[in-house]
Amino acid sequence: MSENAVPVRTVDVILNFYRLEVLTGEEAKHLTKSDLTPTPKPEAIQTVYMRVLHLLFRFTPECHFMVPLLQNIQHPEYQEGVTGIISVYVRMRQFLPMCFVYDFALNDLLAPKKQRTLFILSAIMNYLQFRKLRLNVLAEKQTKIRASLDMQQTYAKRVQEAETKIAKLSTIPPEQQAEASKLDAALSELNTIIKNEYKEVNTINDSITEWKSKVAEKTQKLAQAKMDVNNTKENITKLKSQIVESPEELKIQMEKMRKDVKNIKSSIEQADEFVVELQNMVHRVTHTDLEIQQMYSLLQELEIGMNDRKQEYEERLQFIAQDEKKQKDLKNLCKEEEQLKRSLGMKLDKEIKQNIRRQKEKEAKEQHIKNVLGQCKQVHQKREEKADQIKEISRESQQLKVQIQSLKDVSRKQTEAAQAMYGTLSAAMDELDGRIEMQILNLKEDAIKMSANFPL
Repeated sequence: MSENAVPVRTVDVILNFYRLEVLTGEEAKHLTKSDLTPTPKPEAIQTVYMRVLHLLFRFTPECHFMVPLLQNIQHPEYQEGVTGIISVYVRMRQFLPMCFVYDFALNDLLAPKKQRTLFILSAIMNYLQFRKLRLNVLAEKQTKIRASLDMQQTYAKRVQEAETKIAKLSTIPPEQQAEASKLDAALSELNTIIKNEYKEVNTINDSITEWKSKVAEKTQKLAQAKMDVNNTKENITKLKSQIVESPEELKIQMEKMRKDVKNIKSSIEQADEFVVELQNMVHRVTHTDLEIQQMYSLLQELEIGMNDRKQEYEERLQFIAQDEKKQKDLKNLCKEEEQLKRSLGMKLDKEIKQNIRRQKEKEAKEQHIKNVLGQCKQVHQKREEKADQIKEISRESQQLKVQIQSLKDVSRKQTEAAQAMYGTLSAAMDELDGRIEMQILNLKEDAIKMSANFPL
């Protein structure tokens, strides 16, 4: 899992990342490739780990050296140099399992190796990059939530404005309600009058068509009668030219012709009367046409007003449709907002819990720091006492050194004297040994002589 999750980076990539993302100021400038390869420097690695803990948990490097020292511990000043390293070791042991590193040891701080430190630094780098990506995603989500909240507020304002407009369009103001009721009554009256006049106009048009048909029939009859008269005149002229009739027959024919002429004149007079009546009717019709045109103009004005009302009604329907769409969008946005609020509530609860934990930890740390400071004061007092004791001991040691020096001088003189005595004694002993050996040799010679004199 660690091999798949933690790709080991090169030294240059790790240096650039920690210089840009973790270290600041002079520490970033002083961190070089020689601090990591071929043998990593423990001081540089420890500072990098401290800065990583500071970046993630706001645990400053000074806090590593503020470990509470119990009063029962003898000589607490001997543990001051070890507290920082042990604090970094404990915090890194708590943090590195999140980076898939489970075997962090104290040698990784005191005597780090190249491959091991590169593996740990690349794991921390991978975790920091993942953390940065998730923080960016969180920031984008927060911006989206803020934008959606702003859009929701704008939509709510627009919906309120649309509702006020719809209310204004749908409700007639009290000043114009009387005029509107009068206009409605006048419109109803005009509609009834127009319907009655349309009926009268239709009846008049029907009568005019009937009269026109009658006039056409009579004009046809007149034309036929004129044709008949012309034919009769032609026949008369032909007959006069051909036949010489008797005067009686001529008289009879003339009387017939006179009767026919009278009938034709009477029919012509009747037709003239019909024409006059028709002219009167046409005059009436023109008058009614003018009235109808006036009414038509009024109707057009009313139609324009009705069209305006229809447009207003259509706009109202459009506003209602837009309102429904916006309400649907609002419902969707409300659902999204509820979901986001839930997620925000969860996050806020987590943040509140984390803040409470942090506050408790902060208070505990502050209390811890106060206790540590108090203990540090006690330690400083003890240090001062110990320093006084050390001064006294140093004075005594100086005195002892003087005494030891004097004793050394005496012992040196005594050793010199002893060496001189030892030299003289060793010389005397050598002489005695020589004499003893000479006597032993002499005794041996004597023994040999005696043995030779006294055979067995």
